[in-house]
Amino acid sequence: MISVQESPKTAVPTQGTIVQVPKIHARDLPYERFLTDYVATNRPVVIQDAAPGWNALESWTPEFFKNKFGSQTVEVTYGVHQKLGDVIDGVLASTAQKPGPYLHKVIIHQHMPALLPDLVPENSYAFPRRYCSPLMPKRFHRPDGYLKLLIGGVGGKFPLMHFDSDNAHAVITEIYGDKEFVLFAPEDTAYVYPHPNSPSTSQIDDLDHVDLERFPDFFKAVQYRVVIGPGECIFVPSRWWHAARVVTTSVSVCTNVMHSTNWKGFVDLSCDSGTGKRKAAMLAKRLYLEVSGMIMSAVESLQAKFPKASLVRKLAHLSPATPAARR
Repeated sequence: MISVQESPKTAVPTQGTIVQVPKIHARDLPYERFLTDYVATNRPVVIQDAAPGWNALESWTPEFFKNKFGSQTVEVTYGVHQKLGDVIDGVLASTAQKPGPYLHKVIIHQHMPALLPDLVPENSYAFPRRYCSPLMPKRFHRPDGYLKLLIGGVGGKFPLMHFDSDNAHAVITEIYGDKEFVLFAPEDTAYVYPHPNSPSTSQIDDLDHVDLERFPDFFKAVQYRVVIGPGECIFVPSRWWHAARVVTTSVSVCTNVMHSTNWKGFVDLSCDSGTGKRKAAMLAKRLYLEVSGMIMSAVESLQAKFPKASLVRKLAHLSPATPAARR
């Protein structure tokens, strides 16, 4: 079991053990220590004042989105499309008893690129940006690192407890309001009951009212909980199960992160044929991804050691390791 040493534990008979995810101010968590203490060890953490320069922290409110994008039709959740203005009205009317919509299908660079200037300089903890690399296969290439816009009202929540696809880490930065996260370590996967046909999603859809007759071992799972507010970001490591619940009307952005520490898992998932047969095409794909990963690791290392070298700057686009490398 992965433990978070900084946090006290409290026994809850019907819910098992609850651990508070640690919070650390950005001034006390240099990026290099973040990589060694949390990314490399696959442990969650909340970073305070993670993106102090964002204009979004000053301007992004529900009213801002209604005024600027209210007439735009967006995909709210799976297969549900609405005018954003109507979504915002539902968000503002949301209550714990009657939750409104939870917007989670807007990809910013694709659907609302005008928002991108409000998110610079980029959150340095959401790097490296391997998803931006030209070495990434077209299927996985995401020019902005796959920034997603998340908007929800009181009581709203992401529809599924899950872990992120591609074996990716996630970094969610809160911009407006408060949101609670509940995480479960990969070692507790059996206790959160994955869907038989969808191993990255849980059958449990309400963590506050878990049916212990259907899910009798749920109480064995350790819950890692935390509420984040504006300017804070949470690092959700790869294969960590997580769910989010809106405490007060919330606006946040999420991006996925690929790093040398979770690259092997990404390669394994990408090259799983589903049949167990190692066909020539799959072997070629695996070789390409493994070599690409080695190149990206080398480029990231060079950026750390020689950030001002002209050759390193020219190579940085192969895997931007800092916001400066994206300019």
